Amino acid sequence: MTTNPRDEVEVELHGGPLDGWRVPVDPDDPDPWTAIISDHGQYPGGRSLYAPDETGAWWWVRDLRPEEL
Repeated sequence: MTTNPRDEVEVELHGGPLDGWRVPVDPDDPDPWTAIISDHGQYPGGRSLYAPDETGAWWWVRDLRPEEL
């Protein structure tokens, strides 16, 4: 985790269509998942779902259809 110029906590995404991207997250969120709108995944216009593992690395879980959220 790092902090960006806007003072937001950022993590690097691993695996999936957004591998290597850095995105802001809320480290205090009790349910720390992020679903990012993406045209790079299996469902254009859908979302790519990432979650942290026990070490704090954020890994791709799956792609979601636009209507799934």
